[in-house]
Amino acid sequence: MHRKVGAALLSVAAMAGLSGEAAAGPYADDLAKCLVGSTSAADKSTLVKWVFTIASLHPALGSVAAVTDTQRTQMDRDVAALFEALLTERCRKQTQSAMRYEGEKTIGTAFEVLGQAAMMELFSHPSVAKGLGAFTEHLDQKKLEALLEKAPQED
Repeated sequence: MHRKVGAALLSVAAMAGLSGEAAAGPYADDLAKCLVGSTSAADKSTLVKWVFTIASLHPALGSVAAVTDTQRTQMDRDVAALFEALLTERCRKQTQSAMRYEGEKTIGTAFEVLGQAAMMELFSHPSVAKGLGAFTEHLDQKKLEALLEKAPQED
């Protein structure tokens, strides 16, 4: 059992919505619904911050994201506590059924849905949504218009 839980938790990258397509059965769906329904805005914020701390490990982000080892360790602890509460308390029945009837991969599949919900919440925040479009101020509109003028017409 320890191996199963460990393997399932290794698929936590799916929380960020970074994995490939995952097939879900009815028990994984029930678990995903429970996870999303059982997390508060603060819980989702914890997940997003944790994903950010992990992403900041990539060398390409080193110059724009500084996360200390202490901060990363604290985020690991916070996410571990959240996972534990979700799997063993808040969604215990759904976790047991999903594991029993659909296997250990259901945990990763369900957490992928939770990760997507958390990221949607992040990107729907007004300041983030505004920031997503800020780059368009730096586009050369004339080049884009010329591109569209020269584009082949559809029949």
